[in-house]
Amino acid sequence: MKRLGGSAVQVSELAFGAGTIGNLYTEVGEQQAYEAVDAAWQRGIRYFDTAPHYGLGLSERRLGAALRGRPRAQYTISTKVGRRLEPSDGDGDDLGNGFAVPATHRRVWDFSEDGIRRTLEASLERLGLDRVDIVYLHDPDDHAEWAFREGYPALEKLRSEGVVGAIGAGMNQAQMLTRFVHDTDVDVVLCAGRYTLLDQGALTELLPAAEARGTSVVIGGAFNSGLLADPKPGATYNYAAASPELLHRALRLKSVADRHGTTLRAAALAFCAAHPAVASVLVGARSAHEVVDCAHQFAAPVPAAFWQELRDTGLLPPDAPVPAEES
Repeated sequence: MKRLGGSAVQVSELAFGAGTIGNLYTEVGEQQAYEAVDAAWQRGIRYFDTAPHYGLGLSERRLGAALRGRPRAQYTISTKVGRRLEPSDGDGDDLGNGFAVPATHRRVWDFSEDGIRRTLEASLERLGLDRVDIVYLHDPDDHAEWAFREGYPALEKLRSEGVVGAIGAGMNQAQMLTRFVHDTDVDVVLCAGRYTLLDQGALTELLPAAEARGTSVVIGGAFNSGLLADPKPGATYNYAAASPELLHRALRLKSVADRHGTTLRAAALAFCAAHPAVASVLVGARSAHEVVDCAHQFAAPVPAAFWQELRDTGLLPPDAPVPAEES
């Protein structure tokens, strides 16, 4: 377990991303969702991340139900604020937002203090909990000044009141997260997809800034939404079809991994975890099988010669940290 920033909150080095059990892209059955969470628990995962956005609250409801009965002091849970859910009388589904659920609610951007408190209260009700450990501002990309002017101070107040243990921001970009590290007192930032074997955008400013400030980083999207898990034609990168150039690069990485007797999945997870600022690697899984595989890959050593070949062939920057040498 690693402590987040200056807080007392601790997270496991491998974390469960519950967006998938909110019916991300395709439906996941109730039992399958519960079995995925149970498999995570059995393999020592103690950090679980969710959000109202994921399946219009379905992810929170399922995660809360799956964790019910577990000792509350033994796990860490995070949710997010910034998208408030309001009932909707609209027909159809939510697939336009990526989730295979009925469009029973609509999302309303709200980074006001009142909106954040209302959003958190609704999340606690869906989770069936009286507290969460971490709250992130969720995707404030197009609402930066609102998030910094009202959203962040609201989280700081919640932390000072003891309502939450740690606060931060979660985004699919590194630039604004770097601003959060520099300009606020967040404990943690969640950076998705910008620190992987295919994209080291966070290495330039975000990770060095976080390390210097003692701010923890949680890395999501280690597989870049699928391409690094199973590179093949039709694989997705950042939630869209991967370009031929990215597919070619991913296949080169896989070839090197095969040659050194490891897997691309193991290497992708190990790379994310190796930076000293990173406290946890967050992986979404929709079944117990996927959880077991991720845990197995995360624990597998990756040969030093693999990393050296990536550097020698220009597939990895020379300044990117790699795991402690395994011969």
